[in-house]
Amino acid sequence: MPQDLTATLRQHFGHAAFRPGQEAVMQALLAGRSALALFPTSAGKSLCYQLPALLMDGVTLVISPLIALMKDQVEALKARGIGAARLDSSLKLEEAQQVFEDLRTGKTKLLYIAPERLMNENFMERLKRIKIAMMAVDEAHCISEWGHNFRPEYLRLAHVAKELEISPVLALTATATPSVAADIRRAFDIVQEDHIQTSFHRPNLHYRITPCAAVKRKEVLTKLLLKRQVPSIVYVTLQQTAEEVATHLQKAGVNALAYHAGLPDEYRHAAQDGFMTGQTEVIVATIAFGMGIDKADIRAVYHYNLPKTLENYMQETGRAGRDGKVSVCEMLACQDDCTVLANFTFGDTPTPQALRQLVDHLLRQGDEFDISIYDLSGSTDIRPLVIETVLTNLELGGLVRPLGMFYSSYQYSFLQPEARILAGHKPERQAFLRKLFACGKRGHKWTTLVLDEAAAEMGEPRERLLKALTWLEEAGEIQMKPSGSRQRYRLCGDAADRDPEAVSQKMQQLFAGRELRDVQRLDQILELASQRECIPRWLLRYFGEEMAEDCGTCTSCLERAKKVDMSEPRSIPQSARPGVTTEDVAVIRTLLDERHPALRTPRQLARFLCGITSPATTRARLTRLDSFGMLDQVPFADVLAQAETMR
Repeated sequence: MPQDLTATLRQHFGHAAFRPGQEAVMQALLAGRSALALFPTSAGKSLCYQLPALLMDGVTLVISPLIALMKDQVEALKARGIGAARLDSSLKLEEAQQVFEDLRTGKTKLLYIAPERLMNENFMERLKRIKIAMMAVDEAHCISEWGHNFRPEYLRLAHVAKELEISPVLALTATATPSVAADIRRAFDIVQEDHIQTSFHRPNLHYRITPCAAVKRKEVLTKLLLKRQVPSIVYVTLQQTAEEVATHLQKAGVNALAYHAGLPDEYRHAAQDGFMTGQTEVIVATIAFGMGIDKADIRAVYHYNLPKTLENYMQETGRAGRDGKVSVCEMLACQDDCTVLANFTFGDTPTPQALRQLVDHLLRQGDEFDISIYDLSGSTDIRPLVIETVLTNLELGGLVRPLGMFYSSYQYSFLQPEARILAGHKPERQAFLRKLFACGKRGHKWTTLVLDEAAAEMGEPRERLLKALTWLEEAGEIQMKPSGSRQRYRLCGDAADRDPEAVSQKMQQLFAGRELRDVQRLDQILELASQRECIPRWLLRYFGEEMAEDCGTCTSCLERAKKVDMSEPRSIPQSARPGVTTEDVAVIRTLLDERHPALRTPRQLARFLCGITSPATTRARLTRLDSFGMLDQVPFADVLAQAETMR
């Protein structure tokens, strides 16, 4: 077995030897055992499934939340002559059809998809017809509710693996505390012995903590960038800050561009391409930048604003120095950032009224029901991710069971004349297809078919209609577009346990607990910035690893060498906290007099004033008002208290 691995490594990937941990992970997978690979950024996690995929019979399903990462990895594998493909929203119809054809013929060895695709009934039907060798789950920490980046759709991956009888499963992450790692192992039935973890310590990263008052940060950052003049990422919290800082740097002679999710696609792509090719030296970005960016010579990562969590900090600083050369990770620490970060945490919590409305709607359905998360988000003013979190917790509590995602309707157009399509089938099949085609509402090019209505009209199971359409698409006789995404559920357990009032109160406690944990994570960032211990040593302990000795290169180690007094914590500047002024109150009164339905409750109003969007304010275009975000520097609790006195 080791000989096969090493030979495959040389032949397909051009490497002479494995990095630490890689071979142990591969041996577990090839023996049919699921594994957890907990490796730091740039330690070679991807190879752990890419290489075994070539030695296994069937397709390796790779779950990744990032289109950019999927695209890069698929192109790199294809360049090595390895059959790889991706299915994501950016593919054209013809490209997606080619992917399915290559899967059917066995040409593809690795298929990259986003986790949401496994809720698609049509896709699940296709998967059941191919041999799946294993599943690799990237960013596996998203499965844990105790983690920093919980994503409800990740919890369902374990269900899908069991439903499709996929084994083994490889879970991969670069950021998991011991408790999160335990959650991952539990979800995928991974034994402790197959939890492979390598050291997170990267000696080439030199950590710096620079206490900095808010008014001085642009000046301090500019001096640092002009002094070092190396490829750098500057992380900020807000899109507006990214543009302000980039503009300031440009005027000071720094070759910098802004990058955030609010920019047009062409601007973002130009900024990323310029940075990757070296035309742009500095990217000023929100956390939207960096995931999947494979640039080895990033010499510095600056945190202009405090990171949201220690996990985020490790992930973002880990993008520096992937080539092993010395790189600097510098945090311009200022306590003022905590207000905005905490406000976003509070802003995600739904109002008690909205939560009760949502739970009531879900638990008073029939035994089986289906919902549109998009529609529910609009009617309750709760973000889709929060609704998914509620549904996931109802599932974990044994109150509902997901039956999969489906589309309420499909549009199809003929790629062959209808008569020619029918002529290729036996009379009984022709009669069935004629009835199916007659049920659709025909347009100039596309025919719209509402599946449940067609099934009732034809007296046929919905599944038979969908299989027929899928078969016609795979045969190249029609092209098909789904619409109206819905999720189907079944009520479970004792009806006495499904009291909406009791369940919504429990959910409210859950979100309050999450608020508390997120605020505690902010406190941990401040603790990191102010403590005097060796910075890598302190960080690694959080992730369950002990360093034998201090790094000797971080701010704390350098200060200790210079005999700086280390008896007191490092002082992190904080401006005087602004309050709600009489002028602010006057603006709020005017806003209330306009009686916007999206600002009915105190919490909705407080979110708006703190600059936090919601489905209702976005739909009503209230975010365009000058008053949106006018109190974004005021603690959310203070704004909420003010809103409550004015309602």
